[in-house]
Amino acid sequence: MEKNLPEKRFSTGVVTATVWQNAGKGRTGEIVSYRTVSLQRRYKDKNGVWQSANSFRVNDLPKASLVLQKAYEYLVLREQGVPSDYEVDEGIIEEVI
Repeated sequence: MEKNLPEKRFSTGVVTATVWQNAGKGRTGEIVSYRTVSLQRRYKDKNGVWQSANSFRVNDLPKASLVLQKAYEYLVLREQGVPSDYEVDEGIIEEVI
């Protein structure tokens, strides 16, 4: 099995949704590809070092909703084979909102 790779990242401020491409074994042992989405908030700790968290403050929630909506749109359009502004040829593309 391959290591999962980040495919697309949507961010607004310190809140980011990342679409991951994964590979695993299906029920009959065949290799299947599927995608997942992770959500994180970046912040600087007391030493000024950037950290990640998966908890959000009330003011982060609209940003989280926005990046998750964009990730959802990307995945649905990709599944339907609809060309979009989100199409990528190679590497991870970050969409700053």
